[in-house]
Amino acid sequence: MSLFRRNYRQTRPKSKRSHLKNRLYSAGMFVFVVLSLSSGLGYRFYNQPKLDVGKIAPQTLTAPSSANVEDVKTTEERRREARSGASAVWVDDPVINEQIHQNLQQLFTKGNQIRENLGNFPFFKTSVFSTATQTYLRQAPEPQWQQVLRGLDKNSNLTGLNSAQQLAVKKLRTYRESNSSQAFAQLLKAIAQARQRYNISLKALSAMSKDNTQSVYAQPETLYDATFLNLSDTDWQKTQIQVRQTLDRMLAQGIYPGLSKANLNSAIGMQVSVSVPETAQPLARRLLSEAIAPNLIKDIEQTKLIAEQAAEAVEPAIVSIQKGEVIVQAGAKITQADFVLLDHFHLSQRGIDWLHLIRFSGMVGLAVAIFKLVERRIYAKLRRSDYLLILLLTLSAPLLIFLTKSFTGLPAIGLLLGSFYGTAIGGTVMGLLTILLSMGTELSWHYLVPSAAGGILGGLMAGQWRFPGREALRTREELATLGILIGLTQGVVYLLVNTAIAPLWYAVLGAAVLNGLAGLVWSILALGLSPYLEALFDLVTPIRLAELSNPNRPLLKRLANEAPGTFQHTLFVATLAEAAARALNCNVELVRAGVLYHDIGKMHDPLGFIENQMGGINKHDVINDPWKSAEIIKKHVSEGLVMARQHKLPSAIQAFIPEHQGTILIAYFYQQAQQQNPEKVLHESDFRYDGPIPQSKETGIAILADACEAALRSLKDATPEAALAMVNKILKARWQDNQLVDSGLTRAEMSQIAHIFVQVWQQFHHQRIAYPKL
Repeated sequence: MSLFRRNYRQTRPKSKRSHLKNRLYSAGMFVFVVLSLSSGLGYRFYNQPKLDVGKIAPQTLTAPSSANVEDVKTTEERRREARSGASAVWVDDPVINEQIHQNLQQLFTKGNQIRENLGNFPFFKTSVFSTATQTYLRQAPEPQWQQVLRGLDKNSNLTGLNSAQQLAVKKLRTYRESNSSQAFAQLLKAIAQARQRYNISLKALSAMSKDNTQSVYAQPETLYDATFLNLSDTDWQKTQIQVRQTLDRMLAQGIYPGLSKANLNSAIGMQVSVSVPETAQPLARRLLSEAIAPNLIKDIEQTKLIAEQAAEAVEPAIVSIQKGEVIVQAGAKITQADFVLLDHFHLSQRGIDWLHLIRFSGMVGLAVAIFKLVERRIYAKLRRSDYLLILLLTLSAPLLIFLTKSFTGLPAIGLLLGSFYGTAIGGTVMGLLTILLSMGTELSWHYLVPSAAGGILGGLMAGQWRFPGREALRTREELATLGILIGLTQGVVYLLVNTAIAPLWYAVLGAAVLNGLAGLVWSILALGLSPYLEALFDLVTPIRLAELSNPNRPLLKRLANEAPGTFQHTLFVATLAEAAARALNCNVELVRAGVLYHDIGKMHDPLGFIENQMGGINKHDVINDPWKSAEIIKKHVSEGLVMARQHKLPSAIQAFIPEHQGTILIAYFYQQAQQQNPEKVLHESDFRYDGPIPQSKETGIAILADACEAALRSLKDATPEAALAMVNKILKARWQDNQLVDSGLTRAEMSQIAHIFVQVWQQFHHQRIAYPKL
């Protein structure tokens, strides 16, 4: 007890000093990062004019010399307005015109079909009976027609008949008197047939109209009524010709899309009133209203040309002044024209805007704090090299803006950050960076917003592997596809942002296409840089892990050839560990790759390990020295690290080599040493691995899978319950040996891992059908 207290007192001050040192280091790094980002992202504050637009002039300032200075900002605004205000060029579409003519012809065809059932009209000579009289005789109600027939009697009184009936009776009597009785009988028969056909056609139209009352579309049958039936054949033919001519005139004048139905009908009415007979005008209006449609389309190329010509026609805004003239009076508000002259004569007093720079630094500090909060929330465990890479990628954006005035590189930055550190880190950094760039640089939001949209999309989608249950982007081809999506997004957002007036979206279509191509180029650049950054900053991405897990990698091929038993052991351990990692929402790709390389050190002496002896002589029986045998066993860790460094494996993969054994006791040779030297005091450290113990859940899963693999493989006919009891015993031993105290694994997760291991064992040792012997 006294020894424990003495050691505790000696280490306690050292722990406090170490804690204070870490706090000071963290504070210093925070200040360094804030200053670096503030100086890089806020370079606009280094050369800010004190006498800017909207500020009050402290004194009267005069021009030291005569000058004509172009107001670039005003000129560009006027040209942009000229482009947006350019009238669209509309041309008629021959395809639409042809379709409209076809629609009208279909309506005419339907009308002709209706009139075929009606028969010819007039049905008798107009020199004998006028068209009006024939119209009345054909459509008069049956009681009136019977009265006309009774009126043919010479003794009948016509005073009870209306004027139309009286006229009809007089015409019929005259015809009877001047023609034979047979001719008169033929006339009455013709009238009866005309009346019958008329009534049949009228009933058919009425039925058709009732059938179409529920339709939201106008049907041809509803366009024709009794007025149409009363048109003479000649008038109907003339009406068709005149309606076609009216349609041609209107299509030549052009029908604009978006024209209201009321305005269209008004235009049709005006055209019809001057070209179609009055009796046929209602029918003509209905036919044209149904057939006609907008036939004008925009000529994008001509419109763009006119827009550019309008922009080029805008004269540069020149601000002129003579020597000695007052630029701005004391106490007056500085205008844009005043500022142009002040800046030209170096009177705007440019310098560091300390107030705004300090405020911006505060915003940067808040952004860094948000980033740290997100990092802690998702347990990112970033290293110093990771912070450095994130800082460098962030600072590359303002550098590109300063050099190019329009490019930001945000799509490439977002894609790299997302693929390196996941969605949370990638999305957070890109969102914060967009806000800071809008505040600290002079880049127009017309360029910033589209680029930021591509960057945020890249950060979110490239890093989706950090979400539990999501599969990683494991190939460069998948990231290349994401690059195409980023380019499309950037182009579409540019089009939306830069379209001042909706109908003139095509004026910026070419620039939007170029912007989309720029987003694609940045994505390609990110893909090209990714492998070099991974190697330089010792990063592991799903793609790199998938490449390292390829069994055709040189180191894994050597392991399969030189230590086949160890390779088979590795594959089963990887299967166990991968299943557990997926259930615990760990980095499955890292676990798979790390376990595949955890025993590569056994290649230094394959026969020193029983799985490679293939039933031959045990090398350790020949040595017969527990200490030497323990050294051989322990050496597979140190030799494995040497091989891993030689092949430049990432440190995250290298961690699996020592941590999969931790500091566990090599029990077999320790017990052998006890049996051979019962009187000798043994040191456990001689028979324990050097460690360290697992520092993450991933390596913690690896040590458990490695411990259970041999035991599970040895089980043949055991029940799942017996297998689970054995696995729990092994896991409990590792837990009690303090091998998992730094791994982050909990007791509940240990129980979950045990059940998963047994499930995997059952899949490998399922029952088979007993085939009969031959």
